[in-house]
Amino acid sequence: MKHPFFKTKLVAIALCAAALINPAYSAGKVYRLKLAETWPTNFPIFGDATKNMAEKMSNGRLKISIDSKNKHKSPFGIFDMVRGGQYDMGHSASYYWKGKDANTLFFTTMPFGMTAPEQYGWFYYGGGMELMEKVYDKHGLLSFPGGNTGNQMGGWFQKEINSVSDLKGLKMRIPGFAGEVLAKLGAKPTNIPPGELYTALERRTIDALEWVGPSLDLRMGFHKVTPYYYTGWHEPATELQFMINQKSWKKLPKDLQEILRVAKRTAAYDMYIQSYHASGENWATMKSEFPNIKVKTFPKPVREANASLLAEKAAKDP
Repeated sequence: MKHPFFKTKLVAIALCAAALINPAYSAGKVYRLKLAETWPTNFPIFGDATKNMAEKMSNGRLKISIDSKNKHKSPFGIFDMVRGGQYDMGHSASYYWKGKDANTLFFTTMPFGMTAPEQYGWFYYGGGMELMEKVYDKHGLLSFPGGNTGNQMGGWFQKEINSVSDLKGLKMRIPGFAGEVLAKLGAKPTNIPPGELYTALERRTIDALEWVGPSLDLRMGFHKVTPYYYTGWHEPATELQFMINQKSWKKLPKDLQEILRVAKRTAAYDMYIQSYHASGENWATMKSEFPNIKVKTFPKPVREANASLLAEKAAKDP
């Protein structure tokens, strides 16, 4: 009996072979999809692997054009633009839509939640994909895992956090459930697009921010304007998201649907291992070239507030 993992790989190989030998594949109709992403142009790691892979696997029958936030100007508008049909697809993060549907939080990350391997096990073999389909179906969307950053750092701070009182009134860029936890402790969480983070921190529009971790933080230059770098608790593994309008999906032939599905799954894992590798390299660089960065850990009451808020939310929505 073949394991499902190998079955997925065999499907991808079979589709590629069919594209090369079958005239119906090579000379077929070209389907074009437009994708909007939250990230700036040429943003590292969160790249265009899905686009390239889908085009090659389909022998050019599936073309995906990508608009970065520099073009569409709405980094947190991906959900609405894809749902409304302005774009066929989107690449973003599910927890950005918690104001529209609180259940979207769980498909990105939760404080003290699953690691990346645990998430992928849950998505593909533990019912996670079925739950995600149920949540997004009512919005006319399909959602797929879109790449994982691995364990994230807790953020960059202008001042040291020695107690909960140091969080009072603190303006911090931090999305998702973790933002709600810090708000419960008196902080003022906000969300800011990636391309505006450094400027906001440098100009003291915000007092602190969390972005990703060494894989992406070091090249953003946050260490130049903040001395304290805190370890993570809030995002043990942050899964990004590919979403697609259901009408756009249904217009694709079955073989192109499968090609796109496999391309997204493969690209998502590739983003994860790229991020893992870059974090290791940049952590070593940080220790050798920027020894003045002070790595700290949050006080215990911050972690305890997470459990309290989870219990409160669960009681309201069992």
